Amino acid sequence: MLTITDAASQWFRQELALPATGSGIRFFGKVYGKTEVHDGFSVGMTRDDSLDDAVATTLKDGVTYYIAEPDAWFFDHLAMQVDVAHDEPAYHFSER
Repeated sequence: MLTITDAASQWFRQELALPATGSGIRFFGKVYGKTEVHDGFSVGMTRDDSLDDAVATTLKDGVTYYIAEPDAWFFDHLAMQVDVAHDEPAYHFSER
C-alpha cells in the first residue's frame, strides 16, 4: 500500500517540475540510513516514467507513484505514507 499526502504531491510536482500528467516517481530501498522499520536502509526516489515492473502504484494529481518488483522486498508487508516534513519527503511505515 502506498499513500501520497496532498502536501507530498504538491512538493513532488513543484520541486521536480513535473508535467500535469504522465510522469512517474519510483520509490526504492537504498543502503545507509534508517527508516521506522529498517536499520541500515533508507528510502530513495527517482523520476521514472516507465512504470516497468510496477508492483504497487498510486495515482495522485496526474502523477503515478510506484514501487518496482526488484524493490518489493523493501516494502513487503508494509504500508508507506509519503508526506513532507522540513521541506523534504518524509516516509512513514506501518504493518499491513
